[in-house]
Amino acid sequence: MAPVVSGFSKLSKSDKIEWLVEHHFNNDQNTVDILKTYWNSDEKLQQLHDEFTENTISNYYLPFSVAPNFLINGKRYTIPMAIEESSVVAAASKAAKFWQNRGGFNAEVLSTVKVGQVHFTFTGNSEKLKTFFQSIKSDLKSSTSHITKNMEKRGGGIIDIELRDKSTEINNYYQLHCTFDTADAMGANFINSCLEQFADFLIQAASTYQDFSETERTIEIIMSILSNYVPECVVRAWVSCPINDLPKTDELSPKQYAEKFMRAVQIAKVEPFRAVTHNKGIMNGIDAVVLATGNDFRAIEAGAHAYASKDGKYISLTDAKIENNIFHFSIKIPLALGTVGGLTTLHPLVKLALNLLGNPNSKKLMEITAVAGLAQNFAAINSLITTGIQQGHMKMHLMNILNQFQATTEEKEQLIEHFKTNTVTHSEVVQQIEKLRN
Repeated sequence: MAPVVSGFSKLSKSDKIEWLVEHHFNNDQNTVDILKTYWNSDEKLQQLHDEFTENTISNYYLPFSVAPNFLINGKRYTIPMAIEESSVVAAASKAAKFWQNRGGFNAEVLSTVKVGQVHFTFTGNSEKLKTFFQSIKSDLKSSTSHITKNMEKRGGGIIDIELRDKSTEINNYYQLHCTFDTADAMGANFINSCLEQFADFLIQAASTYQDFSETERTIEIIMSILSNYVPECVVRAWVSCPINDLPKTDELSPKQYAEKFMRAVQIAKVEPFRAVTHNKGIMNGIDAVVLATGNDFRAIEAGAHAYASKDGKYISLTDAKIENNIFHFSIKIPLALGTVGGLTTLHPLVKLALNLLGNPNSKKLMEITAVAGLAQNFAAINSLITTGIQQGHMKMHLMNILNQFQATTEEKEQLIEHFKTNTVTHSEVVQQIEKLRN
């Protein structure tokens, strides 16, 4: 068992590694070599990465890939994706190529409202609290002018502040439910700074409010924090084409394909076990773009899954329908994304990714990201209702298996050729490698 360590964060990076290797890896020099292999040779760039977070000892790389041929609102894009799963990028690219000849993808931002809350307790008359709130509401908002000045210049700011009575759910619990427009920033720091100012002002104003009793003048702030549930920061993306333009296979006519596709989406609307995997596939595409553009994929994931449950049951984030022999496929999803602040001006690859997309504003990035999710879902359902998910997935996974067994370049070439016409399974790949080597 490793000993308790004090002042670990103050150690140099090499000293941190030395402590880890001594107490967790039996002084294995190979561990040191692995960690240092992933250090960047550019010292300034490495220092930048070291300062992104705490207790950095190395870098953890993900492939930075691109998916070309996306036609979105009449404009062509090559979309950056940071993800370790090759089949995701391949599937997105395949869907993009399919839809570029059928009018491409369409997308629109429906709203960009974000939410933050001040949670507090108040022991007293709720009607008096409501009157008090109305009397200070304008001053509450103006108390943040030193915080909101620059945001307002960019077209954002505080939209509204609302008092919500939650005392029937938790005794004496109330909240300030606040809405914001953060322009092209994701806005977490801006929102949290405003909320903490609201909390300070609320306490001060209550302490001198004449109509409150001594007990009522003591408001206790529990916490002030933004919400990653943003059901009013929503983007919609869609594709459509005549049924006859859909794929035709040996087993399915285009009409049968459309009906089977629609049924697959309907199942994800009523069966949560399927819906979770269905939406995970959507997030494969979305998370990859969110990561590549320096946004917070954990926040996006949490908000998307909460949105999928907003009507009391977890369901698909996409819809499919057939109207007048036209196939329609769409997604509606909350995406609180930013193109300024955070890593967008710090991480070189994030800057490159945004440049690749034409330096979009936050709304345009929301549209592009939603399209990536829709494309990913289309590709996944297409595989599921035709060849099955494993055929394409395992072929893309083949290289990982070959690398696990340290296959040579010659062995890789022979085995890739072999599996062009044979089913890929882990056991079959192992068998073929052993056959080659024997």
